[in-house]
Amino acid sequence: MADHDSGSKKPATQAVTGGRRKTWTGAVVNPPVFRGSTHLYDDVAHLKDGLKSNDDGHFFYGRRGSPTQWSLAEALTEMEPGAAGTMLYPSGVAAISCSLLAILQPGDEVLLTDSSYDPSRSFADAFLKRMGVTARYYDPLIGSGIASLFGPKTKAVLMESPGSLTFEVQDIPAICQAAGAADIVTLLDNTWATSRFFPALEQGVDITMVAATKYIVGHSDVMMGAVTTHDKYWARLRRTAQQLGQVVSPDDAYLAARGLRTLEVRLRQHEASALEIAHWLKGRPEVGLVLHPALPDCPGHELWKRDFKGSSGLFSFELKYGDDQSRAAFIDALQLFGIGYSWGGFESLALPVDPRKHRTATTWSASGALVRLHIGLEDPEDLIADLAKAFEYYHSAQS
Repeated sequence: MADHDSGSKKPATQAVTGGRRKTWTGAVVNPPVFRGSTHLYDDVAHLKDGLKSNDDGHFFYGRRGSPTQWSLAEALTEMEPGAAGTMLYPSGVAAISCSLLAILQPGDEVLLTDSSYDPSRSFADAFLKRMGVTARYYDPLIGSGIASLFGPKTKAVLMESPGSLTFEVQDIPAICQAAGAADIVTLLDNTWATSRFFPALEQGVDITMVAATKYIVGHSDVMMGAVTTHDKYWARLRRTAQQLGQVVSPDDAYLAARGLRTLEVRLRQHEASALEIAHWLKGRPEVGLVLHPALPDCPGHELWKRDFKGSSGLFSFELKYGDDQSRAAFIDALQLFGIGYSWGGFESLALPVDPRKHRTATTWSASGALVRLHIGLEDPEDLIADLAKAFEYYHSAQS
């Protein structure tokens, strides 16, 4: 249902104008919030006609959505060149899980990057296992070598680039080319970059997913996931989501659409501030690795330079010789960084992360304790001053 003129618009314009068709907005700027479980028909003939279409834009029942949800889905579809449609889910985890369920059947095998988001691993190792699907993990830097892992039961490859803890950038085009030659479906968790910085379908991905909770919403007040795909898998994805009863509330869709309008300026500010702080951290004697894809020593940096149009606000760094106690002292001392899961909102966050326990195909060998930062929209000078003060507590905890 995407606007046929959307391809000629620049990304920032797409974010502002997407989904705002006149038939849905009327005389106001934003599509109104349509709250309703029941959609009424004029007569029985009209009721029967409603069964003939399963497309957005046709009232049927509240679970199929209304202009509030349809407009957001359309906007996200317009921002992904080559897309046939977008489904909305009540969380990013739901988006990933339902996408895998749309593709996999008992007896199949799925390959997952060893840098996968922990809930993705949990779903694969527990739920999919009970369903009779085998999950195997691969080195995120394997590139075209992934073809050596394909077997007769391999049906899907799940990618996450960069990884959300250790930030390896995968060779997505090479993996997609190998998978496509073997008729294997490729799925990508693209939450870090969004379609703005990595247009996934253009790079060969079949199904691209984001936790819209993060940068799409942008205000840490809505849980949502979104999955976009091309014609080959659109009907299957949509049918599976509907069979599983997946729906987002119109109020949440409204808030997500409102966040989308400022995505361009927010991402650019997240990018600039995070790069400034990452470079500052590299100069600190307490810091070892700084895992930011835009920095030359981050694994896969050359792939990031080749494939990505920008970087976002999430990265990790290593505290040299740090242990759990000194890392906790450092994080606890921060005043402008909240301590909490998620990211992508206007506020900065700090989180202790331990990749070792999430690895099975590769080994995480960094000697120091790892801290993940999300750089929000505060002034970076204030954030740097906050980090500098926290290093004093870090030293005190070590003495």
